[in-house]
Amino acid sequence: MRPLLLLLLSLPLLAACTAPPRSVTAPAAIATPAADFPPQVAETQPEPPPREADEYTRYELLDPDSSQFHILFEVTAITPGATVYFNPIRKGSTASGESVRDQATGQALRFEVVSGAEARTSGLPEADVAMDYIRVRLLRPVPADGGARLLIEKTYKDPLSYNWRKGGERIVFSRTLGVRRNAIVLPAGFELTACNAPAQVLTEPDGRFAVSFMHPGPETFPLVIEARRSGKAQAIPAAESERLSERAHQDRAIVYLLQAPETHAFDLYHDYTESRPGVDRYLNVVRKGSTASKPSARNLDTGETLRVETLKGEALPKRGLSEEADIKPDDDVVVAHFAPVPAGGSARIRIAETYTDPQSYRLDGPEDNELIFDRTFGRPRNAVVLPAGWLLTASSIPAQVSETADGRIRLDFVNPRPDEIAVLIKARRR
Repeated sequence: MRPLLLLLLSLPLLAACTAPPRSVTAPAAIATPAADFPPQVAETQPEPPPREADEYTRYELLDPDSSQFHILFEVTAITPGATVYFNPIRKGSTASGESVRDQATGQALRFEVVSGAEARTSGLPEADVAMDYIRVRLLRPVPADGGARLLIEKTYKDPLSYNWRKGGERIVFSRTLGVRRNAIVLPAGFELTACNAPAQVLTEPDGRFAVSFMHPGPETFPLVIEARRSGKAQAIPAAESERLSERAHQDRAIVYLLQAPETHAFDLYHDYTESRPGVDRYLNVVRKGSTASKPSARNLDTGETLRVETLKGEALPKRGLSEEADIKPDDDVVVAHFAPVPAGGSARIRIAETYTDPQSYRLDGPEDNELIFDRTFGRPRNAVVLPAGWLLTASSIPAQVSETADGRIRLDFVNPRPDEIAVLIKARRR
């Protein structure tokens, strides 16, 4: 399967401030889209159930003399039925200018800054009593197997994380990050001189430099960035090449659930965010060599089941649905229909199908006792779940391995590069 639309877009920030509780209605803010990773399992004690997914943080460094940086935190609240969401304010940081927006509708949401003690009694029993939290009142209860997508903005003042160093010749942003997808935008007129993580370096339309990276590991990452003055920032045209789009912000993810290998079949679902106002459908082309069946779709923001149909490429112009010049007449295309995207909002759509592909998924070995899954992945985040009763023997690409609740082995692949990875997985029966 290859996606027709590639839209750009990680664990919440640890935090606390000493400001007294206050009620606020969020002002207008820019809404941007916000895929699943298995929760990290503690070795010493059980973790509380995951409350969020799809986290991404953008840090915009302000005047170095102020030690301030503006934060845009994208997150999806996933606790079914929840009506509030808690975002911590990191210890050592002083927060101001908070706002919260529902990304599906673009509406500003009500919130309060509360103490850890109050958070414990109002929906977050594991809250740290030494911290403060932003308690967000959601627009609607979180749907089952869906989420409430939020954009939380705030400005932190934190001299320990961001200041002048090396005799005033360099600015340094040094911060331990738990979120896996991040971008740090340098102040205007500064150039990057050092970064201790492999990262993309991109130029914003206004000439500022952005450092974007994906952190695949289970632990927090001690990021350190240095920069120096380079003169006045110059505005440039927006990058047109997909190779220069921000990989960490791309919000597509796919999960493959392998059936018995002799069937050559695997269920899959992939999540996609549509943010173009007025768009009311998604076209997905079935990858050559694969046969798709049982297509379905849901709006993850509302839980609504969507209407889907499978058409040949040649039928699309007659239906007024053709939007891509590279659709071939003999392509199989799954079309999901949804309500038009409102101005300032977006829609998070999950497409599910069953694929049959004897070339990609098969049995091999002297007695057909070895499972082979051989497929290229183009998205930043992909997961493969082995069939029940099979043990992993090989993976060509590094992956995070975990066990699902029903005892199946899951592999999560993170690809920060703007290209495909050729994944070869082998397994045998236990």
